[in-house]
Amino acid sequence: MKIFLLGLMMLTGSLLHGAERPNVVFLLVDDWRWNAAGFMGDKIVKTPHMDALAKEGVVFENAFVTTSICSVSRASILTGQWERRHGIVDFKTGLTDAQWAETYPGLMRKAGYRTGFVGKYGVGDVKATEERGASFDFWRGQAGQGTKFFIEPGDSTRKHATARYGDEALEFLQGVEKGQPFCLSVSFSAVHARDGQATEFEPDPRDEDLYSDVEIPLPVLATEEAFAKVPEFVKTSEGRRRWEWRFDEAKKAQGILKDYYRLVTGVDREVGRLREVLRERGLAENTVVVVTSDNGYALGDRGLADKWFMWEEDIRVPLVVYDPRLEEGQRGRRLKEMVLNVDLAPTMLERVGIEVPKGMQGRSLVPLVSGESVADWRGEFFYEHHVLPGRIPPVEGVRTDRWKYIRWMGSDPLVEELYDLESDPLEQRNLVGVSEHAEMLEELRGKWREYGERLR
Repeated sequence: MKIFLLGLMMLTGSLLHGAERPNVVFLLVDDWRWNAAGFMGDKIVKTPHMDALAKEGVVFENAFVTTSICSVSRASILTGQWERRHGIVDFKTGLTDAQWAETYPGLMRKAGYRTGFVGKYGVGDVKATEERGASFDFWRGQAGQGTKFFIEPGDSTRKHATARYGDEALEFLQGVEKGQPFCLSVSFSAVHARDGQATEFEPDPRDEDLYSDVEIPLPVLATEEAFAKVPEFVKTSEGRRRWEWRFDEAKKAQGILKDYYRLVTGVDREVGRLREVLRERGLAENTVVVVTSDNGYALGDRGLADKWFMWEEDIRVPLVVYDPRLEEGQRGRRLKEMVLNVDLAPTMLERVGIEVPKGMQGRSLVPLVSGESVADWRGEFFYEHHVLPGRIPPVEGVRTDRWKYIRWMGSDPLVEELYDLESDPLEQRNLVGVSEHAEMLEELRGKWREYGERLR
């Protein structure tokens, strides 16, 4: 009898411990421009569920990625590492098993969490993606862009990929057992274009009439004057080619903008469905929710489309962290601190009580979310992009709170850019060659060299 009672006590303690550990839902939106959300100031796009999450959580107004392209950024999110450390610089290579063991899903599963993945995985080719499925308890991951079409041809139901991912996420949540903590990662393939398809940003049929009665303004930098200022090799790059697909005519551009917003609203609907199920199942008050993007997006800015480069529209992303522990007075805060995609893994790990590996290079956002004042928080970061150098000019640089230094790595002679973001937030006056800023230019060149070595 004593042995039985002891065993029962141990089991009960284990269940209580499991119940106390917070769950995590990580939501990644693909190619989501930093200001294409109501909570980031857009007055047209409809994102009521994410706006509500922002009011109940914490918004990071200055969130950035360290490399603005799907595969590299996703690897950085998983590992908490810069590109030059995790080594993913293409669409074929996957993380090794040793690397995976120190990702946030790998560590949570080892700690007893039920892990699930839904949607576009995006790190490695088809083989690497299929093999990674064994690393999760629930796997609905897909290689490449997730799907060739948002709505599969011949599908009489016209089910949109975003809605299908939502259904699969709900399937995971419905299978959660009481007492077992979980980590669910949902990676929407929206709002990434279906490149080369007749309708690149095909919306959910339920959203086809949205925004039909409004004109969505192009970004302020969507001008020939801004295009004239970009380096010559950027003018003939993939960014310009995709601009020609989408923004070379006013009517075409308006159609693209409306479909882009419709896709954002479609994602928002699924966020609402997820939160509703969390509430219905009594999980909401013990579940941390993180919503962000893998990179920024140029909607015609500087005569370009897509991402990759180091200008603000390419590297800046939305980020909301909802933590049920927050007191009422701590909710709805908007923070100015500079935060990065490499911070997400250490944040989720610390929040659930798992030791952050020394190999992770990001910093946990938990103190900031909790309302603590962090005196030594970063005021600068290193940026790098080396994927597809034949089509996308390689670039590195350093962004500080005030200054930005851009170094085009493949240029000969060397092309550099220097901007004072305080007086020139649109990055239109390159200060390289201006004598009064020569000292700052040299200082940032030194930081670029230092970070390039230190972050390996």
